[in-house]
Amino acid sequence: MNSHDKQAFEANKLEKRLCRQVGQAIGDFNMIEKGDRVMVCMSGGKDSYGLLDILMKLRQRAPVPFELVAVNLDQKQPGFPEEVLPAYLTQAGVPFHIEAQDTYSIVKAKIPEGKTTCSLCSRLRRGILYSVARRLGCNKIALGHHRDDMLQTFFLNMFFGGKLKGMPPKLTSDNGEFIVVRPLAYVAENDLIRWAEHRQFPIIPCNLCGSQENMQRKMVGQMLREWDKKYPGRLETMFTALQNAVPSHLMDASLFDFKNLKTTGVADENGDIVFDEETFPETVGKPFAGVPLVMGQ
Repeated sequence: MNSHDKQAFEANKLEKRLCRQVGQAIGDFNMIEKGDRVMVCMSGGKDSYGLLDILMKLRQRAPVPFELVAVNLDQKQPGFPEEVLPAYLTQAGVPFHIEAQDTYSIVKAKIPEGKTTCSLCSRLRRGILYSVARRLGCNKIALGHHRDDMLQTFFLNMFFGGKLKGMPPKLTSDNGEFIVVRPLAYVAENDLIRWAEHRQFPIIPCNLCGSQENMQRKMVGQMLREWDKKYPGRLETMFTALQNAVPSHLMDASLFDFKNLKTTGVADENGDIVFDEETFPETVGKPFAGVPLVMGQ
């Protein structure tokens, strides 16, 4: 097999995996139903391009009819190449809408120089996108967050927010009006990077606003990438854990009634094995090499 054939083979394999994973997420969480009109939020980054691209492929073979509308919010950042997305979306043959709103000036006026602008920017953006979805008659809003984003959010909430809280694959919008879905929930970021390179998406840089990068998210992202490199399979295991919560073995009294727990005399597979050491599958190498552990005496 020559290099060209090998590249074509790998690209075909990647496309099948992406379609399978997105299709599985849509099915597992009932993200898209018959007659839905889905607003696909386009930032110009690899994730939103990949999301739209795969949804367009799945729409052609979907068992139920649904509509896609691509939407980009042009926030009037200096240097934003406003012609890029309309040209791409026209060529792709998908209905689209560009919403021009100068949120950049509002954010710059309210946030001190050098401070992170993301929180205010995101609140403004969210309100505008809800308004656009309403005008376009969309009942679903699709976002391009992937598996790695969801794991990062989980660790950010645990490390800095004191919560076991992640980024759900499906939820209602905060105003209760729309269903927000993340069809890339099962997709690894590396696959989206490779797909963007293969498809040659016209990527728009994400640093046009000049905001300071979220250092906490950057740190957690780096931690996950290092784990993935050193201990292949760890991210998949952690992601699986998000789908296997055991409330009786956590400490949230609102999820499990610890106070009124009584013996039943009936064996329970989730009962505590008081005198046994917890066992876990063997891992290759030393999974916590270089990580200080505090052991009980």
